[in-house]
Amino acid sequence: MRRDDIPASGTREPLVDELLSEYGAITREALHAHLRGQEERPYLDALLRDYPMRGGKMLRSTLCIAAARAFGAEMEDAVPSAVAIELMHNALLIHDDIQDASEQRRGRPTLHMLHGVPLALNAGDALSLLSVRPLKDNTMRLGPMLARRILEETEHVAWETTEGQALELGWRRDNRVDITEDDYLLMVLKKTCWLTTIHPLRLGGLIGTRGKEPLDRLFTFGFLLGATFQIQDDVLNLEAHARYGKEQDGDLAEGKRTLMVIEALRRSDGAERDRAIELLQQPVRGEADVQWLHRWIERHEALDYARSAARALAGAARYEYEKTFAHLPDSKDRRFLWEIIPWTLDRVH
Repeated sequence: MRRDDIPASGTREPLVDELLSEYGAITREALHAHLRGQEERPYLDALLRDYPMRGGKMLRSTLCIAAARAFGAEMEDAVPSAVAIELMHNALLIHDDIQDASEQRRGRPTLHMLHGVPLALNAGDALSLLSVRPLKDNTMRLGPMLARRILEETEHVAWETTEGQALELGWRRDNRVDITEDDYLLMVLKKTCWLTTIHPLRLGGLIGTRGKEPLDRLFTFGFLLGATFQIQDDVLNLEAHARYGKEQDGDLAEGKRTLMVIEALRRSDGAERDRAIELLQQPVRGEADVQWLHRWIERHEALDYARSAARALAGAARYEYEKTFAHLPDSKDRRFLWEIIPWTLDRVH
């Protein structure tokens, strides 16, 4: 596929929606089978099912399955790994919501708002443990050597994600205002890209080629795609489309060091910069403080800067796609991996 085949900005990518729905439904059915016990355990099973049953984009599982199929695997080869990815993702969402004191997730109250922190935290821990269970199915289907390698990849991504979360939480705890764009991208690589895009693509490559595909190119494509995804997510948090599903300006209320905050700080000076730093360093920001920070970001055109950065990353992802996937036979799965780039950039939720 040529670069001039890229859909125009703002257009829909129907194949992306089709596979997210199709592969997401297959993954969700298999996931729910792992969550069903022989008897209902009080204070646990209903909480385990809550976030997975709310829906979500199913981006991670679909990337895993599409990459595996693009490289030649059968659907059934990739489903257990896709389920494991989704279980880990939902476990981390519960923990993230607690750590960020978030009130909404996928358009509904967060689990800790509904049930309290102790029970929500316990459910997140349980989902983390359950995420290993589907990987046992890989031994029979893919063989012990490849199953072990997938398990090692899963352990690695868990550590990368934990390190990225530690960076973001530490910056907020220590009231860091010296964070650079490079610092931000490193945090995004670890916290977002590894689990959201790099890990699913690498597992798909491993499964589809039975471990013969070099994973470096999948890492690069996954980083560029995942960074585009995260920056767009940060932008959406300030724009608050009705379908976004989380609180408008929640990142500002939590004091997160997003690319917009970093760039606005770089462009500010004098009393205005001092005021921004003062608000960012407060342990709690009220509604008036958040509104001031939002207007400050807009005054310095930091939202436009972030959008431009996301477009540049998406352009680099298109280039990497051609090196990584263009040699594969044409298929809807390979086309999905192309069309996911503009979808990631133009999504509104």
